[in-house]
Amino acid sequence: MDKILEALVSSSHSVPVKKAIVKKVVEAAEKEVTAEQCQALYTLTTRLIFLGEDAFQKQVGFQVLEAYARYHRADFELFFSKDFVLGLLQQGYGPLDRKDPAVVDYIHGCLRLLISCPSVLDIFSIIQTEILRMVCERPEPALCARLATMLSDFIQCIPREKTAILFCQQLVRTIGYFHCPASQERELREYVDQVTKVSTLLQNIWKAEPVTLLPSLQEVFAIISSTDPSFEPSIALASLVQHIPLQMITVLIKSLTTDQNVKDTSMTQALCRMIDWLSWPLAHHVEMWVIALLKGLAAVQKFTILIDVTLLKIELVFNRLWYPIVRQGALVVLSHMLLSFQHSPEAFHLVVPHIVDLVQSLKHDGLPTSKAFLLHFTELVHCMMYQYSGFPDLYDDILEAIKELPGPGEDKIKLVLNQSAWTSQSNSFASGLLRLPGKSETGKTGLINLGNTCYMNSIIQTLFSATDFRRHVLSLRLNDATANTLMKKLQLLFTFLSHTQRAAYAPRVFFEASRPPWFNAGSQQDCSEYLRFLLDRLHEEEKTIQVLMSAKPNVVSPGNGPSNDTGSETSAEDAGVSHVAPVEGKSEGNDERTLIERMFGGRLSTGIRCMTCNSVSEKEEPFTDLSLAFCPSTTSSPLQTEGPSEEPRGPCQGAVNGGSEAPEIGPSPKPVTASTTGVHFVPGSSEPPLSVPDLVDYFLAPEILDKENAYFCQKCGSLQRAERGMRVVAAPEYLILTLLRFSYDAKCHVRRKILDNVTIPPLMRLPVHAPPPKHSSSSSLPPSSPLQVDSPESSENLAKKLKPSEVGVWPAARFVPYVLSSVVMHSGMSSESGHYYSYGRNLNGADGAQHHLANPLALGEDPGNGQTEPITLTCSGATHPKQEVEEVCGGQAAGDWLLFNDSRVTFTSLGSVQNVTNRFPKDTAYVLIYRKQDVTGGQNSTGGGTANGMRLGSEPPLQKELMDAVTKDNKLFLQVREEALLCRRLSFLSLNTGQGGVTHPLA
Repeated sequence: MDKILEALVSSSHSVPVKKAIVKKVVEAAEKEVTAEQCQALYTLTTRLIFLGEDAFQKQVGFQVLEAYARYHRADFELFFSKDFVLGLLQQGYGPLDRKDPAVVDYIHGCLRLLISCPSVLDIFSIIQTEILRMVCERPEPALCARLATMLSDFIQCIPREKTAILFCQQLVRTIGYFHCPASQERELREYVDQVTKVSTLLQNIWKAEPVTLLPSLQEVFAIISSTDPSFEPSIALASLVQHIPLQMITVLIKSLTTDQNVKDTSMTQALCRMIDWLSWPLAHHVEMWVIALLKGLAAVQKFTILIDVTLLKIELVFNRLWYPIVRQGALVVLSHMLLSFQHSPEAFHLVVPHIVDLVQSLKHDGLPTSKAFLLHFTELVHCMMYQYSGFPDLYDDILEAIKELPGPGEDKIKLVLNQSAWTSQSNSFASGLLRLPGKSETGKTGLINLGNTCYMNSIIQTLFSATDFRRHVLSLRLNDATANTLMKKLQLLFTFLSHTQRAAYAPRVFFEASRPPWFNAGSQQDCSEYLRFLLDRLHEEEKTIQVLMSAKPNVVSPGNGPSNDTGSETSAEDAGVSHVAPVEGKSEGNDERTLIERMFGGRLSTGIRCMTCNSVSEKEEPFTDLSLAFCPSTTSSPLQTEGPSEEPRGPCQGAVNGGSEAPEIGPSPKPVTASTTGVHFVPGSSEPPLSVPDLVDYFLAPEILDKENAYFCQKCGSLQRAERGMRVVAAPEYLILTLLRFSYDAKCHVRRKILDNVTIPPLMRLPVHAPPPKHSSSSSLPPSSPLQVDSPESSENLAKKLKPSEVGVWPAARFVPYVLSSVVMHSGMSSESGHYYSYGRNLNGADGAQHHLANPLALGEDPGNGQTEPITLTCSGATHPKQEVEEVCGGQAAGDWLLFNDSRVTFTSLGSVQNVTNRFPKDTAYVLIYRKQDVTGGQNSTGGGTANGMRLGSEPPLQKELMDAVTKDNKLFLQVREEALLCRRLSFLSLNTGQGGVTHPLA
């Protein structure tokens, strides 16, 4: 026997020889052997099992040990004693460390051989004690998995009662220390299998002793809510989630979210780490727990946590969509996070740059589940683009990528948006301090939405883009006496937009000073109404100061130079109408017009001819904007072709409200269609769509006053049928056009938004008439001169339907050229709510107003023979002369125009401005500003002179007090930024631990 044992450990024999020796040894086990021989054989085989040179020797050792233990159980019971087991667990075997998994495997195998022996009970008791100690030492996943396997086979080794609770808690904490440094698939699979064995053990214990479940879950939360920056719990804890009964979700989440002892920082950590669990490949129900916690926090209004975690983790959740094994759960969480984060587009815009790549990957990865997944994903994208409309520069590529996929209808989108919304009064800036974004690549400053204030932000950016107006405001010399005037506050706001280092400025002071009294703070309002009130207020304020000037000659108006006297602040009596009276024919030196009159003021002459006695009554009125109604239906009831229109204009159409990046979602009237907008448009029609010049022509076209609208003729002394027409007799420097985009449905008694697309030409000409002689023998109104536009078809659509009046005595109209300066867009399906954003020319020291067209004939000027040359420009570009028009209007390249959307400022192009409604039907032009062009060919403003004295050649030097104010704010901003960065490092260091550079889902 001794020689046989020596042959087992000898390495000189070949494998066949060793197998033959093993066979003899196993056969010899049936024969009688002495106790000493058995003990020697057990010792030798144990040494082979632990210290064998190769796997074959270890296998042979266990085969021989098992054979002799089966036939000589009493001898083996003496060998495998509780003292021997205790020594293995506490000291190991020779050079083999006690934490080696081979020790647990050996004990596990020996327990199978002794299961029917009484002495095994003592060994179970020893193992119960030692196993708790081993778990407290945080064993590696491999050893922990071997322990779990042994305890699953021999549940008698599992600690009992109170010790069982402690054991489960320590085992949970041990899982929290698991980490997988491997990168190969085989090693990753092995790691996942090890973790699964441990979590299955815990599941079995929870079922056998339910009292251990709640303490174990409390330990899980204690681990994931830890704020210790040196400890990052393993996402292997996610393997436990699938074993927690789902019926406990509501109770546990409510207990956590209402516990006053749980600090916000701890809750933030816990939520972030639960979101990280989405990376665990075999975890089930993780998304249910994450969403339950998100909803629980929303229920107790922990919006700061929700905002911070969403912005921090939304990109990580999106990244999980690339991995098929975890993408379904990740999409559920991503959908909830985006759909509930409805107070700001910031979260959605963090993932927007990655959407197209993911869509392309899903289209071509060939997986059978990808098609259905892609449909669900694109439905979410459609909902988010609907919710946060007004970003065509961001969404164009996405729309192109998903154009072939079906999209949800508006009713379904509204339903989806309603399902997950939580209400937060915070805005993105409140938590954005920690993000500290720098200025965009445009170098321009955005305006923070103070709560449904996009109507103000869009107007401020539009006025700021009006170069001459901005420069005049900044050049005003306003003394201390005018410190509280609205003009002073506007000057300070323009200063900050020009020179602040902030990416976005909060115009709180200006908002409070300029908000109309009937505008409720926080409510959506009409930007056109706000613009009228603002301009009237500035005008009346300056007129008040001019009255004071008349008594003190040394005092200078805010619009004309330095002032040494006190100015008072007044508001217009009628804030909804722009009544300013420009005075023409005065030189720049003695021009008493206000700045608003000089920049935005024009005059309209209205003439009414009695169709009985042919007497004419004329009246001139000032205006700062023209409100353009949409034409009556051209499909079911075309405009008359035998005379002036008898359709009433204006009373049935009006403005639209807006103010929020997240439009109000809820029950809405019947969707606006071609039959309910008030303007019928047939896509298949041969006629082009309506254009801005069409609407101006319709505004100026003659109309018949009859029946309830009959005119009282002074000469006839009674109500008579009459013809009314309007003419522009003084053109403003900046022409403001407001499109009246709602119609009143008399049947349903609701206002509906008119969604018709309106073509926006970059260049157009406004017909301006000289006033007629005061003593005229004419018995008719002058002929109508339709507005001209740089397109061969643009005026034809409407003007050909309007019959001009008979020949009168008014001089022929001169056509004043205008170039597009800015556009305010309204995004929304309803006239009662929505969101405003604006486009403006990218002005780098000069705008279109500072260029003159070398060839006046290119704009349709009369060449001197009484004929007007036909124009060959189109609304979207130029064919004659293309280079010159692109210089004035901006070309199609990105960067020629800017898109202002509250805090966000991005580059865009003229083509984007003109095509936005085609791409996004609920985004429609609302307020347009055109800048008068100098076509004289004379000295332009860049040379230091102008035709009208209104244009400044460069940005004025910043006055000392304005420079001091912006310098002080910049220093404060940099100081706060530095402090916030420090706080961010201290507070969020642990949140980002271990995430850099990780791409695998197990990371």
